[in-house]
Amino acid sequence: MDIQIPFDNSYVRLPAEFFARQAPAPVSAPALIAVNRELADELGIVLGDGAELAQIFAGNLLPDGAEPIAQAYAGHQFGGFSPQLGDGRALLLGEVVDQQGTRRDIQLKGSGQTPFSRAGDGRAWLGPVLREYVLSEAMHALGIPTTRALAAVATGDLVYRQEGGLPGAVLTRVAASHLRVGTFQYFAARQNVDALRQLFDYARARHYPEAVTPGDLLRAVIERQAALVAKWMGVGFIHGVMNTDNTSISGETIDYGPCAFMDSFDPQTVYSSIDRNGRYSYANQAQVIVWNMAQLATALVPLMPDQDDAIAEFTEAVHAMPEIIEAEWLRVFGAKIGLAAPDEADRELIVDLLRVMHEGGADFTNTFRTLARGEAEGEFDDPAAFGAWYERWQLRLANEDGWRPRMDAVNPAIIPRNHRIEQMIASAVAGDYAPFHRLMDVLSRPYEDQLDAMELTQPPNPQEVVRQTFCGT
Repeated sequence: MDIQIPFDNSYVRLPAEFFARQAPAPVSAPALIAVNRELADELGIVLGDGAELAQIFAGNLLPDGAEPIAQAYAGHQFGGFSPQLGDGRALLLGEVVDQQGTRRDIQLKGSGQTPFSRAGDGRAWLGPVLREYVLSEAMHALGIPTTRALAAVATGDLVYRQEGGLPGAVLTRVAASHLRVGTFQYFAARQNVDALRQLFDYARARHYPEAVTPGDLLRAVIERQAALVAKWMGVGFIHGVMNTDNTSISGETIDYGPCAFMDSFDPQTVYSSIDRNGRYSYANQAQVIVWNMAQLATALVPLMPDQDDAIAEFTEAVHAMPEIIEAEWLRVFGAKIGLAAPDEADRELIVDLLRVMHEGGADFTNTFRTLARGEAEGEFDDPAAFGAWYERWQLRLANEDGWRPRMDAVNPAIIPRNHRIEQMIASAVAGDYAPFHRLMDVLSRPYEDQLDAMELTQPPNPQEVVRQTFCGT
């Protein structure tokens, strides 16, 4: 076997209740769509030829050292608790320690049924696989913590959904880990304190070695999640399914289902077809992540010797989180309007800009990108309202050095716009992967002005607008 993956597996050494051993289900005609060679080098993986890569990343061949497992977890989905979810269409092949000494998971997504599949087929169709590949790599290029895409393979088999038979595919995903809030909930719901303590020890050793107590771990996860959500909001990203099983302990963006980037700014924007009440709208993400951290806190309480004291301590930590998010949000959006050290007085200036953007139908990404060039006026239905804000902003910048490069460094010129993603998927289904590869190239340099890709910076025409996205299960 030409491919060499230096597996160093640790999760599989935990007790049997943490996972189920499961081999991937073979597919009929695997064909490699893409492989991320730069990421492979970072992981210390030696890649072989394309034919063998397709077999491995489809799950037909297991590389030496792989120990495939489906991980167990629970989770709150749209507020309702499911005591058992788990990897229903994914398998953790194993772990590697990358060139920086960081342990990372390698997972196949869409690799067949597992004991956690329930009524699902365990497969993924091409659209969600390419969506996650493009969006996760775009998020990485934007500088936002995220899982990564290592490979995508077409299976040659059909996957059946409501739309009928669709081309199947498998994604190979890389993550700091796949530990979720729901992983802790799984053992807390079963009152399995021994397993919960083993999970705490594992999570602490892997992600937060400085954390001594469960309270330390909770506060560390809160800090990372607060920073992550503020960064999402800074690029207009809407996750779409911020369930506790989709909330990573490591602080990475994980599970790109019905997610999207906003075009015109509206804080109530929802793309997910299953989010009928707007629970996970753009504006609600800052509140939902606090709720999710409260569920983590609840799951950690049984580990504490005095549970009354634990409840008081954890409640204080969760109640402090909105202020942490607000501080992160102010830092992110302050930089977006050129401020090196924004203070509370600047919050009103930022909020007023967002209000004018909403009322004026302004494109989120293009407004911030053109603001530094004095060209944002054309984004607004009512240029006069923006003009009044612009004068206030210019006065605030009078004593601010280096504001223009600061803005260009945080305001992307290009994002993976939803209508372009849908067009790319339609082309791929028809057998044309050129739009996929072009998006991957352009989105790898989001902060550059790319004159040969200007059409990809434009918001959709009315007939191109995509208002709903789907999870693909």
